[in-house]
Amino acid sequence: MFRFTSLTSRIVFLHIVAVAVAAIFLPLLLLWLLNSEIDQLHREAMRDQADVLAEKLVVGADGKAVLNLPDSLKDLYSEAYGRYRYDIYDADGRLLFSSHRAEPPKQTLSGTIAGAGVTRDVGGETLRIHVAEDLSHRDVIIDDIVANFFRRVAWITIPILLILLATDIVIFRRAVSPLLRASEEARNIGPSRTDIRLPTEGIPSEILPLVTAVNQAFDRLEDGFRVQRQFTADAAHQLRTPLAILRTRIETLKAGEGTDELHADIESMGRIVSQLLEIAELDTLVLDPAETADLRAVCAEVVGSIAPYALARRKDIALRGTDDPVPVRGNAEMLQRAIFNLAENAIKYTAEQTSVDVEVRDDGSVRVRDCGPGIPPGEQGLIFQRFWRGDRRRADGAGLGLSIVRGVADDHAATVAVENLPDGGAQFTLSFRLATAAS
Repeated sequence: MFRFTSLTSRIVFLHIVAVAVAAIFLPLLLLWLLNSEIDQLHREAMRDQADVLAEKLVVGADGKAVLNLPDSLKDLYSEAYGRYRYDIYDADGRLLFSSHRAEPPKQTLSGTIAGAGVTRDVGGETLRIHVAEDLSHRDVIIDDIVANFFRRVAWITIPILLILLATDIVIFRRAVSPLLRASEEARNIGPSRTDIRLPTEGIPSEILPLVTAVNQAFDRLEDGFRVQRQFTADAAHQLRTPLAILRTRIETLKAGEGTDELHADIESMGRIVSQLLEIAELDTLVLDPAETADLRAVCAEVVGSIAPYALARRKDIALRGTDDPVPVRGNAEMLQRAIFNLAENAIKYTAEQTSVDVEVRDDGSVRVRDCGPGIPPGEQGLIFQRFWRGDRRRADGAGLGLSIVRGVADDHAATVAVENLPDGGAQFTLSFRLATAAS
């Protein structure tokens, strides 16, 4: 059985069914009411005629009832006219007077003869007066009304019902418009925008408890996110102090075996702490939709700041692409952190005596290429997860750099993709919205 997933579609479908049923049965009901009213008027008319005949019954000289009809009534009940007839019976059922010479059929309301009767006392004798009309000779105007009623009413009823259906659809769509606005607001809710709540103004009373419960759930989620972010930031800050003390104490030691390794470990731990602080700050970032940044300038600053790091490892880094400004929607500091992490990751994995290329394009994208071993296809969907590392034997990272890149991309409605190059190495592509295209 086909089921509608849309509430609007369900209600519209049920309205269409209701309109179709009403369009069929309403004219039939009206036709039945019309026929009932015609039959009622006919019976009343027949009783009135029976009363008129009863007034013409008098007691004769012999003490028996006599029917004195004027010429106008004789013509009305004549066989030549053939439309009306009367029969008068005594208490024993014997026919005393009749407008027809032949024995009349019994009165019926379901055949072509229909009528009514009254009872009167004439000279101490109870008489029954029956008056009937041949329905096959009913007035032409009544025949036309009954014959054309259904067709005429149908042509009037169907447009009215269709107009009613269209009106109901418009009314319903206006009634659910607050729900549509609430769903639009719900799309903007995410880890970085936990402050948004669904609007309750104009929400139908039947849906309001659900919207209120959802907002309360968002309140609890926001509290959970806030506690988590605060814990990450506090932990990172608390780790900075003992790391600084440990670095100072190591520097006071005499140069010897193991001091270089200790310095490397301290630098690695310091980098992890800095990345944790970046993640905590990224989780609380609220972007200004109108904020713009020059992607070319951001990449130039990243390349300049990370070049000593690359040279110390006998590697090189170069800025390529357009020399013109590339305005994009976003926060310059966050873009710098994302591109810095991509460049740092590329320097770690590129071979010695090779170069890392940072290419800025005028379509709002930046590509970072290295000459390393590349990324296995099965791991390309995992490298952006926090604390994920393909080679866990390496001790020079905690798997946080690329997760920061993913977070910055998500907050900026950007995309990040990775692919292996035909000649070896990997290429990461960050694509941002151009400021001119977004306005």
